[in-house]
Amino acid sequence: MKIKYIKYIPFQKQDIVLCPYIFWLKGFTPTDKLRRHAQTHIKQQAELLIIFFFIIYIIEFLIKFSFKWNIEKAYRSISFEREAYRNQAKKTYFETRKKFAWIKYIYEK
Repeated sequence: MKIKYIKYIPFQKQDIVLCPYIFWLKGFTPTDKLRRHAQTHIKQQAELLIIFFFIIYIIEFLIKFSFKWNIEKAYRSISFEREAYRNQAKKTYFETRKKFAWIKYIYEK
């Protein structure tokens, strides 16, 4: 995990993850939870060779948005985000995380 600070991130509030980098906005201080959240996305991207992560992410978002018609709810229901949010408080999550752990969150309600 490599951290870079930049002045502007399009479409994001504070960060963007592009394996193996986490780009934070200059002046932003991430919490440990947010670091673990971003690190989860790095693991997911590495498992899917980056490009497949984004393809699945976008397709899943569009499908979920078509049912919910709410951007925030669609975003929060993406399997990658569910895994990251549900485990960001667990300090030892990466010691027990199995590869492709995000798959079990796809059909979860």
